[in-house]
Amino acid sequence: MRRFLSCLLFVVPLLFSSAVSARLLTRNEELVLNKISDAYNGIKSLEAGFAQIGPDGQITEGRVYIKKPGLMRFEYAPPAPTLVVSDGLDIAVFNTRLHTVDRYPLSATPLNLLLAEHVSFSSSQAVTGVEQAPGQIIVDARATDRRTTGNIQIVFTDPGYELRQWSVTDAQGLTTTVTLRNMQTGVAIPDSIFSLRGNKTQP
Repeated sequence: MRRFLSCLLFVVPLLFSSAVSARLLTRNEELVLNKISDAYNGIKSLEAGFAQIGPDGQITEGRVYIKKPGLMRFEYAPPAPTLVVSDGLDIAVFNTRLHTVDRYPLSATPLNLLLAEHVSFSSSQAVTGVEQAPGQIIVDARATDRRTTGNIQIVFTDPGYELRQWSVTDAQGLTTTVTLRNMQTGVAIPDSIFSLRGNKTQP
């Protein structure tokens, strides 16, 4: 679970930070990133399955729900006991087996940007390259936080510009990959599933 949260939190500051200086994007790369931003900003809600493959080859699966602004739910399939929920103010990490919860202010995490109404991928200074391949666009980026080192590859569909996958390689050379599948956008998601009080012990 800690590795998945690190992988999730790692992707967002890469896309939005302007804290470091990277190479200038070409005009074509900038246009592609603007198209990706427009597509993402057009999504108000989504539901998808996810699969995480860790460095040891272990696979963890579940479903993710996002409703902008601010609402998110990552629920793991059994036997994993983990549930991650944002209610727009706080992010809570529940362990449904131990009946414990850790809470963090959403505004203090990079997820605050991912769940915002508007983002701009082309303004990131962390992007080191954009590659177009048949059926996909691959964005290469690097960590910008001094406390974090590593690189990430982010895969979007082409056409459609849907976020499909990201792979994080840390300072030890260990790679964790998260893949989204069967994404549905514009779905009706009840606000009740993002309630922290209602998710104290059950996913």
